Amino acid sequence: MQNPYSVADYLLDRLAGCGIEHLFGVPGDYNLQFLDHVIDHPAVRWVGCANELNAAYAADGYARVAGAGALLTTFGVGELSAINGLAGSYAEYVPVLHIVGAPCSGAQRRGELMHHTLGDGDFQHFYRMSQAISAASAVLDEHNACYEIDRVMQIMLTSRRPGYLMLPADVAKRPAFPPTRALSLTLPESQESVVTAFRYQARKMLMNSSRVALLADFLAWRFDLQPILQRWMAETPMPHATLLMGKGLFDEQQPGFVGTYSAGASSEYVREIIEGADTTICVGTRFVDTLTAGFTQQFAAQRTIDIQPQGARVGQTWFSGLSMEQAVTTLRELCLELSFAPLPVKPAGESARDEKGPLTQENFWHTVQQALQPGDILVADQGTAAFGAASLSLPTGAELLVQPLWGSIGYALPATFGAQLAAPGRRVILITGDGAAQLTIQEIGSMLREALSPVILLLNNDGYTVERAIHGETQRYNDIAPWNWTQIPRAFSLKEGAACWQVSQAIQLKEVLARLSQPQRLSLVEVILPKADVPALLRAVTRALESRNSG
Repeated sequence: MQNPYSVADYLLDRLAGCGIEHLFGVPGDYNLQFLDHVIDHPAVRWVGCANELNAAYAADGYARVAGAGALLTTFGVGELSAINGLAGSYAEYVPVLHIVGAPCSGAQRRGELMHHTLGDGDFQHFYRMSQAISAASAVLDEHNACYEIDRVMQIMLTSRRPGYLMLPADVAKRPAFPPTRALSLTLPESQESVVTAFRYQARKMLMNSSRVALLADFLAWRFDLQPILQRWMAETPMPHATLLMGKGLFDEQQPGFVGTYSAGASSEYVREIIEGADTTICVGTRFVDTLTAGFTQQFAAQRTIDIQPQGARVGQTWFSGLSMEQAVTTLRELCLELSFAPLPVKPAGESARDEKGPLTQENFWHTVQQALQPGDILVADQGTAAFGAASLSLPTGAELLVQPLWGSIGYALPATFGAQLAAPGRRVILITGDGAAQLTIQEIGSMLREALSPVILLLNNDGYTVERAIHGETQRYNDIAPWNWTQIPRAFSLKEGAACWQVSQAIQLKEVLARLSQPQRLSLVEVILPKADVPALLRAVTRALESRNSG
């Protein structure tokens, strides 16, 4: 006999209605009965992970590709294991719903000394901890469950930050009615007076500017501005760039795209174009230390227009309550009316060369560049991988997932798992270091279980090279245990589900990547690199970080 419709079913229907078709997590006794409803649900699929931290990373990677994600843990021990991953989602504006299976309501009211608690009868400790990294949170009960599910999810989706729901085991089974309409995600209209004032000030600045440049970053991704930005650049060609977190926001093969802006670590050409404009329009930028070589960006407030989720600034004047979409639409309309200096001549790039000899950071990235395809999803872990990826010119439709603000090493491998589930028809390439991979390597087992086919380029440079570059180049705290990497997938699956290579020569890597243009199964390529070799951008960033860490 089919169980009556319940709060659990309502929550799952809301997930499905928002395009969340996979629920990541780890089972625990407080969420098992809810999991029965997940297994029976026609649209939301359970995806078990090796641990809760990996599940949080996977949900984050899924959300960056699909638009939103969800995570299920058990109370206390499970949710605290996941909290690091959710903090990264909060810092980098990724909407992930964290559902926590909790002890029954009666046990909580009576203050019983339940397992997975601190033994003091207070069941709110972990809820309070999560509030700092949640846009909205709620403890569900039989009276408020459906209302609070809608409220938390609406705020999560409109703010692009995590939401938290504590779901007691008994509340999950309470009867409910199915949702009758989709969640309302429309933001309040910007006041016409604010739009008019913004348009006036922006027009005045742009009319007095011959050279105008656009710099966009990850918040433009998160708030769905990619289509309008790409259309704007096609209609009104102007020099434009992204920071590292925003790579893939523009078609990097189109005229006007000048490269990745890294402040003082940028090429002279990119820096002059972006910083030297009469007006620089910044859309969704956050000038993080790791993205700007230690805050070396040079922008005068009176020569910038800054578009942020909370409002916009023209010169020294702020306009609150102006949506990013309205601000960008207004600027696009103004630029269609005005004329600016022609696009600068881009310096000739290096001619393609046949890489030979032992692998180095330089020829590794040249070889990867030649192997990239339109539509690829690259996931690069923090360290040599992320900062090397900054030098790539992405093919049309390709995108890059990185986490340089939160910067939790090990993030990228489980995030690849989530990204591949969100986009099963696209090639997903993970580039990660050996030190980072040791933190979260178990999720290769989940990838094999799901018969996924990511390409994993594992950079074996014998330890924490990014940390060596910052401080302690020869100190043993930057060493790691040497692993037999090409045997790892075999240990994580009883089935023959992976292909593995070890390469130390550039020509070997080129040949392997050519075979992986359409991978049919998980492929792990161990890339042997010199211990102290780092990409040029990382060298500039680590010098700045060491200087600042030294006070």
